[in-house]
Amino acid sequence: MERCVQRHVELQTCQLPLDEYNELSHNLSYLNMVIIGSESAVILRLRGPLELKCQLDSTDVVFMQKAISRAFEALRLQVKSKSCVLAICDSPLLIWPNKCVYEEISPDTPCEDIFQWIQTNDQESGGKRTTKKKNRKCFSASVLNFSLMTEVTKPGPLSAPILTKTVQRSHFLCATLQVDCAVCSSCSDPIKDGCGRLLEALTRQLFEMEKVFLQHMRGTMVLVPEPLHFLLPEPNGLVTVVFPRDLPDKELEAQRRELHKQFELPDDKPYFRRANTFHFPNEPYKDGYLRNPHAVLTHPALDNGKVYLVQGIYSYHHYMQDRMDDNGWGCAYRSLQTICSWFKQQGYVERCVPTHKEIQQALVDVGDKQASFVGSRQWIGSIEVQAVLDQLLGVTSKIMFVSQGSELASKGRELANHFLSEGTPVMIGGGVLAHTILGVAWSETTGEIRYLILDPHYTGAEDLQVITDKGWCGWKGPDFWDQTAYYNLCLPQRPRVI
Repeated sequence: MERCVQRHVELQTCQLPLDEYNELSHNLSYLNMVIIGSESAVILRLRGPLELKCQLDSTDVVFMQKAISRAFEALRLQVKSKSCVLAICDSPLLIWPNKCVYEEISPDTPCEDIFQWIQTNDQESGGKRTTKKKNRKCFSASVLNFSLMTEVTKPGPLSAPILTKTVQRSHFLCATLQVDCAVCSSCSDPIKDGCGRLLEALTRQLFEMEKVFLQHMRGTMVLVPEPLHFLLPEPNGLVTVVFPRDLPDKELEAQRRELHKQFELPDDKPYFRRANTFHFPNEPYKDGYLRNPHAVLTHPALDNGKVYLVQGIYSYHHYMQDRMDDNGWGCAYRSLQTICSWFKQQGYVERCVPTHKEIQQALVDVGDKQASFVGSRQWIGSIEVQAVLDQLLGVTSKIMFVSQGSELASKGRELANHFLSEGTPVMIGGGVLAHTILGVAWSETTGEIRYLILDPHYTGAEDLQVITDKGWCGWKGPDFWDQTAYYNLCLPQRPRVI
């Protein structure tokens, strides 16, 4: 009989009851911890929908909680069964982890060898997908994506179906749980070990989903749990947290404070807002903007020098984007947009990056400009950038005045302290040009300095190699600035929030 496999879910099982699991939750936490900094590491990620179905014959709270717990336990048993199948996405590989069956590969196949089976769009085949094995190896932060499936056919003789009919009034709960787990593995680890860690992580996640499900029940109304990944400072690495999907961040502050305490994180910076969720390296950003182009650059070597950089993620905004021809006048607008993107992607604000017109309207609203300014092609400077950040984001900024460009070489200490304490991009305007400073390399002993510049005057495509090779994002010396022009620097201050 031909084997039939149905794409279904992705969970494993644990035989601990929920009350015993709660006693371990302080150690196991809400999450699965992953360290991804190693050059020989690969991330294994398992996702898919899981249908939770539960018949509620009573609306008594205790009865419903017990019924829901039984439904979660049934799902854990389902994944523990031999019908559980792991499918490696974009490949013909199927794995039955609970009966140690591996198609096309062996349990001892190294994780790095799995990449040879990943299907790609082959240019030689006219862009069609091909199953031909490729000589591919894993690299730093490579991701192997898995989907869990359920084998629906059973070996042996099949029993005849028996139909029964029962008439009664009851509630029926049906919810789709989107499971998402990630674990780290060495490229040389056998695939069986990676799958085992995935199933352990999935077990913990399903227990956490049950806890969130029960915690947020309001009568017969429930909130579906949602797993989210966050990359924390070392030594924590990548962790997975389960939050109720439909609750906004402002209603989850208590949970975030508990997580900050658990991971010994400061209480003045967001780490667990939805905007902080980790972006896996194999997933392109849907908005089309480049993120952190400076990350591929080599730091300059200075005698006794240190490098001080922007902290977090930003989008590169420059001339001619968004179907807006601002060539020759919009550089400060673009620098402001880059700064706004930083505050959004760090979770400080939920507001989208403002358009040119919205920036102009904000300046009219604060009384800085006349109504005719909206829709014009007039320049703005550091003072206007400061006003817009305050008006639209509620972000305050410091202004640094430099009477001539030659004095910027003496501002290494102030800029280094800014990137250490605030970590925000800095807008600098002088003459008729504006730029974004992303960091400095500075020697306290010699005073030598280099500036990491993101140039908003670029008009080309989002080509990282062109942008870095041509210096649109790169390290510049003091001679980059007009030595006789005066400059104003806008140094945004990050809010102290959790």
